[in-house]
Amino acid sequence: MSFDESHGAPKGSSMRTPLGRVRNLGAAHSGTSDFWRQRLTGVALTLLMIPALVIIMMLLGPNQVRAAQILSSLPVAVILLLFIFACTWHMKIGMQVVIEDYVHNEKLKLVSVMLNNFFTIAVALASTYAILKLSSGV
Repeated sequence: MSFDESHGAPKGSSMRTPLGRVRNLGAAHSGTSDFWRQRLTGVALTLLMIPALVIIMMLLGPNQVRAAQILSSLPVAVILLLFIFACTWHMKIGMQVVIEDYVHNEKLKLVSVMLNNFFTIAVALASTYAILKLSSGV
């Protein structure tokens, strides 16, 4: 019996296809890229959470004119846009993983992933539009 030198297991006992072993991909053909993207967006959200909360707390007390002045600041708009981008991307990846793991009907899985993508894009675009409109003072 021959052994795979890298893992010490009998050769041929791997559950991955030869192409998957060459590309170092798992069964979902995406490897660990989704895992790392979700961790990256999680770290980004952690770092952006404090400035976003400070901005939200600044908006709690003032009247509409003062709120418009706060939101028209370029750094505020950039922080909120980065927060929205990281949040929606994190949400999309997380929901897609749940769908891929727990929806077993292939057609339903495909439709669910497509709806997840459309919903995420709609939330990101609506939020971006609102922030840009508020920051431009229109």
